[in-house]
Parts: sequence; C-alpha cells; structure tokens
Amino acid sequence: MNMNKKLMILAACAWTMTHVQAQKITAQTEVVDCGSVVYEHPVTVKFEMQNSGYSPLVIKDVKTSCGCTSVEFPRTSIPAGDGFSVSATYDARQQGHFLKDVAIYSNASDKPFYLTIRGVVVEEVVDFAGEYHYTLADVMADKHDLEFDDVNRGDMPMEKIHIMNKGTKAITPTVMHLPEYLKAIVSPTIIAPGRQGTVSVILDSKKLRDYGLTQTSVFLGMFPGDKVSPEKEISVSAVLLPAFTELTESQLVNGPKIKLSRENVDINFGKRSKKTESITIENTGHMILDISSLQMFTSGLKLKLNKTRLLPGESAVLKITAEAKQLRSVRTRPRVLMITNDPTKPKVVIHLNVK
Repeated sequence: MNMNKKLMILAACAWTMTHVQAQKITAQTEVVDCGSVVYEHPVTVKFEMQNSGYSPLVIKDVKTSCGCTSVEFPRTSIPAGDGFSVSATYDARQQGHFLKDVAIYSNASDKPFYLTIRGVVVEEVVDFAGEYHYTLADVMADKHDLEFDDVNRGDMPMEKIHIMNKGTKAITPTVMHLPEYLKAIVSPTIIAPGRQGTVSVILDSKKLRDYGLTQTSVFLGMFPGDKVSPEKEISVSAVLLPAFTELTESQLVNGPKIKLSRENVDINFGKRSKKTESITIENTGHMILDISSLQMFTSGLKLKLNKTRLLPGESAVLKITAEAKQLRSVRTRPRVLMITNDPTKPKVVIHLNVK
C-alpha cells in the first residue's frame, strides 16, 4: 500500500472518530401514549432502543419523575450497534391524565436521554360504540376523510378517526405525509390485535395560505417508516373563510348579497356520459359582489362562470358539467365551493346529487 492510500485511510478514520459519537442512544419512539388505563391496573411500556455509536454503551443510572413509575434496563454494557430495551411501569393509582419522564444517564452524554409515557387513568375503559365502515390497511375506521368546514384564521379545530386493529399483530399507527398545517396524535401509541384507538388530526389555520378550499391526502402507516399506498389514504379538506370582523353595522347591511337560483342540483345521467346544469347567481346587495374562489371538492366536474364580479342587480351564470365515470369512483360527496365578499354568506356550497 502506497503512502497516499495510507494517508487517505488515516484521514477517513480521523473524520469518523471526530464526527461519529463513540456511544449514541437512539429509540424507535421517545414518547408512548398509553391511551386509557384502568385505575389501579399498572401499565408497562417497552421502549426499543439501540447503541448507534461505535463503542460499548454503559447505562449508569435511570431516574423517573416520581415514585409511581418503575424501570427495568440493561445492567451490562451494550456493544456498538446492538439493540436493547427499557421498560417503564406506571402504577395507575391516580385518576386523570398522566405524563411521566424517564431519564437515562449513560457514557453517551453528560445530559440524560429522556423517554416519556403518557395517558389517562379512568375508572372504566369505554370502547367506541359506533360502526367501522372503512378499511385502512390493517385497521378498521369509522371514516376515511376529514372535513374542516367554516374555519376562521387563528382557529385550531380537531377531527377524530376511531380505529380498531383487525390484524393478528400489535401495530404502531403513524400518520405520514402531513403538511405543515396539520398535526396528528395517535392514542394509544401501540394497539394490540382487536383493540381500539383514535387518530386525532389538528388543523393550524394560521398556516393555510389561501382562503377557500385546501385539500390534501395523508396516509395511516402501521408502523414508523411504513410505505405509502392507496389503501392507507385519508383525504383532508379545509375551508378557510375571509374575515369581516372590522365591518360596521352599516357596511354589513349595505354590502353585497349573493343569491343563487338553487344550491342543490340533481344530476341524472341516464345513458349519457356527461350532463351540464346551470345556476343563476345574482347580486341583490348594494355593493360589488366578488366571487374570489370557485373550487370543486371532487374530480369529475368542470365549472364555467361567465363573470366573477357583479354590480348591484347584475347576474351571472355558472355551468356545471358532470362526468359520470369519474363521479362514480370519487370518495367524497361532489360539491362546488364559492368564496365571496358577501359578509353574511362568505361561503356558498352547491351540493350535487348524482343519480
């Protein structure tokens, strides 16, 4: 081996020693939600962990945030790359919500590595009494689409999906592909076969960019790192309304007013592949009516509006063309959304009844 190669190998080793920790603790999950726990029935959580460094890991001590939580952990050194587990048991002797920390002190750092268990202690666990109409991979669900309607800037509404593990193995449901304006919490973190849980999705309306309809799809994985597939899809829509909080009483009374010839449209295809229906839109107010947004909740529709700005007394015609093949395969109800500057009716939804 020539001198240049030796120097390159030494340099690579030096870089590795400098940039990779000798001992490093990693965990599959650092926070476990136990969901509902029956009073005085201790619950045990097992954290799967690993020494991701290149030297043996030694756990020197483990401390809990109170005496109500006991811990089991490896007492011998853990070789580089090896996995290990830490078990925490909460005694559940106090009803109500709990959040308990486990601090792991080791030769990996001067600071502890924290694990957290949380949940709520109840007198009796009450299971979801509704029906599960949908399937999302290995779970049954009471819904597979979420709608955040009539959202004002600053609101943080929450929608829930009840799920049940219909498989033969425990799962760790994870919501994947969340946009920045959505947050999801699954409780409990681990769901045993035949057991129930909830997926809570929270919308941060401050992070929605535009008024009107915003749509996306998220996916419910059965474990962290699961693959995305259509069978795991959850459709999410949000309608952000413009604010009229600073208008005076006179401005509200004398503002624009939208009037539609109908807001429910029956689509009878018969043997046709397409059908077009017309709706007349009129401004019966005293100021200019602006239709700032015209959107569809589903595919299979084409919209044509001959004008979006109406003077007092003026009217416009909205033509809705529906395509039979596409509408028969959509997951959500076909609707058309309009956002206007009518302070009494900023959102108009036209419902399509397909037959």
